[in-house]
Amino acid sequence: MAMNLRLTDAESEALRKKAEQEGRSMQEVARAAIAQYVSERPQRLRAAIDRVRSEDSELLERLSR
Repeated sequence: MAMNLRLTDAESEALRKKAEQEGRSMQEVARAAIAQYVSERPQRLRAAIDRVRSEDSELLERLSR
């Protein structure tokens, strides 16, 4: 699937520099970043749920009554 991605000048420059440092294309670096982000989502979601459960345990207990 083709996709247009609009970046700010600063984002574009950071992506260009990272690609240059790694000897890869900007597209390769962007795709790798997206793949990493989506693959880590379940862990981030679980951590967020655990944090809410821990930090708001008293409130959750009261709401469950």
